[in-house]
Amino acid sequence: MAPPELLLLLPLLLAPRAAGQMNLMSPQNVQVNVVNTNFTLRWSWGSENDFNVTFSAQYQRFENYEEEEEETDWKEISGCQNVTVLECDFSSAMTAYLDSYNVRIRAEKGEEKSLWSTTLSFVPYSIAKIGPPGVHLESIDGVVKINISPPEENQNRKMWTNDISFTYNAVFWENSSNAEPKSKTINRRDTIYDLAPETTYCLKVQARITSERKVGSFSPVHCIKTTDKAWNVLPYPMNVEVHALNMKFLLSWDNQYDQNVSFTVQYLSGYLKSLSEDYSDKWITISGCENITTTQCDFSSDIAISGIYFLRVQAMNGYNKSRWSNEIKVDPCVVNEIGPPSVTVSSSKDSLRIQLTPPGESENKSMSEFYDLSYRVLYWKNSSDTKEKIQEEQQLLFTISDLTPLVLYCLKVQAFSPAYKKDGHFSDVECIKTLNDKTSPLTILKTFAMAMVAFFFFASFLIFGVYYISRRIRYAFFPSCKPPSNIECLGGQPFSSPYLSTSEEPTENCCIIESIVIEETDQTDFKDYKHSKQSTRDSGNYSNDDDTSGTKVLEETLEQETT
Repeated sequence: MAPPELLLLLPLLLAPRAAGQMNLMSPQNVQVNVVNTNFTLRWSWGSENDFNVTFSAQYQRFENYEEEEEETDWKEISGCQNVTVLECDFSSAMTAYLDSYNVRIRAEKGEEKSLWSTTLSFVPYSIAKIGPPGVHLESIDGVVKINISPPEENQNRKMWTNDISFTYNAVFWENSSNAEPKSKTINRRDTIYDLAPETTYCLKVQARITSERKVGSFSPVHCIKTTDKAWNVLPYPMNVEVHALNMKFLLSWDNQYDQNVSFTVQYLSGYLKSLSEDYSDKWITISGCENITTTQCDFSSDIAISGIYFLRVQAMNGYNKSRWSNEIKVDPCVVNEIGPPSVTVSSSKDSLRIQLTPPGESENKSMSEFYDLSYRVLYWKNSSDTKEKIQEEQQLLFTISDLTPLVLYCLKVQAFSPAYKKDGHFSDVECIKTLNDKTSPLTILKTFAMAMVAFFFFASFLIFGVYYISRRIRYAFFPSCKPPSNIECLGGQPFSSPYLSTSEEPTENCCIIESIVIEETDQTDFKDYKHSKQSTRDSGNYSNDDDTSGTKVLEETLEQETT
């Protein structure tokens, strides 16, 4: 009895073949190779020695931007019809590099045709490889200058649009049997320094798209011989380095000269190196760093934090100048070091309260403006057998809990940026003792004594204030002084208040009443008295018109009695 597998295949074996399809094998291992905009279709076939067999290919295109992909008709691929080899170029058929395509191939021999191969699906941009860049070398002044042309620079059809940012990796080596290759990331226009004079070096370059993790193929190998450096009167500055702390940037270099020299420092915006134009005249001298005699330059005010820059130094002695030093690449937020934060600590019985100030804030350059900072606290008991504990926080005010009372704890704090994977400097060590768990009687007594003293001062102040205000009120509205007994006020208040305005004081009519003793005097005495009375009346402060009439009546009465 036949096996079950054979029984399942039997209908297929006995089924009649379609017209024109006989015993030809279908192509296998169909592959598409894409380099830039060059498309190559490859496959394999069992009977490679049968030269009477030809191959033809078809494709389908699906537009990816449509909401629903609709299957289109199969179309013949021009350049891939009736070919006798196992590959063909179908670049002209590919017009949309972000759409999806299907391809298939079949073998043909006269009227015989094989079944179509397995359908291969692909998106051109996803499988495309980066081609080699163009490379031009120039040997000048003992260094090698490189000029790179991006892939597809001179092509009308481009897989990589102009907004694609390429980076370039150069591999160079001395042209000798035992030389070890060196690798370096370079720009489109760059220079390789520190090469041996009168020596041949070889180099190859590949382009990369870092954001998409695409690595291109290497360019052909180029070789060039360096020139002699002996013509230079002055050596160029060596060991050029950038030091940055809290966005204060210093460029330093070695002073290797026995004679008096001055230095000039220049910078170049990084984006200019990615352009195809010559940027040799785009270098800018840093303000305050021209013809200086020191071996460092502060360039903080000349750069923006968001950009990328290149810096170089030149030595000068009169009319003699060195060549420019090696160019130093500066990405401010990457090379900058984050300083320590300021720390304020207070304690309770089982915790520490920590208040931080971001690094650089005292210099008006807070690092929190440039980095998304977090803070790492290392704390420990001040003893020899304890280990450090770590606590990370994003806030400037936080608490370390679950501590032991009456124990001396020490700590230091560090700011760090997770995005840049950058750790800052630690602050100075701060030590503080946690408080007692229970309040002692002495503490209670001190607190009570302080409260009593405060209460005494407050009560004294309150009593004095009430007393002072009450005196002022009585003096203003209830004066204690009264007019003399010989002054009689006719109506109104007995005395005016000094705190009332003149317009508000009532008008009082007062007169002086004197005791009159009737004696028998002569006319002369009466005249003296009358004269004295007249003088008194003229100089009195309380006389008015009514007083004058009263006095006349009195005088007439006295004259009658005398008579």
